[in-house]
Amino acid sequence: MTPIEAAGLYVGINILILLALAWQVISARRSEKVGFGDGGNEILLRRIRVHANAAEWVPGMLVGLVVLALLDAHLIVIHALGAALTVARVLHAVGLGSNTGVSFGRFAGTLLTLIIYAAGGIAIVWYAVT
Repeated sequence: MTPIEAAGLYVGINILILLALAWQVISARRSEKVGFGDGGNEILLRRIRVHANAAEWVPGMLVGLVVLALLDAHLIVIHALGAALTVARVLHAVGLGSNTGVSFGRFAGTLLTLIIYAAGGIAIVWYAVT
């Protein structure tokens, strides 16, 4: 597997995760007959936030993975960051999706996402200047 193929793997997986989260919002909107906003429905609000949070954080690191691949980063770097991003976002989605308060999944997913962003940013700078 080449670096760009590895990056493509995680881009594809995370796009499918975003699609699944969007589908949860669509399903809740249809069942609750809410066309805009959350209609005061807690479940719909939570699903909207789960999807929105993923849509806020996932794309930046996916771009980072592609940049790393184009910079010919080691395959293990791309796999480590891509797999960790995928796990982090699933943890966060499950944690926030099941509980509006503090939960292990939400905390771990958030923390891991921040660590991945830091590691990814450092790796991009490293590969860009070396």
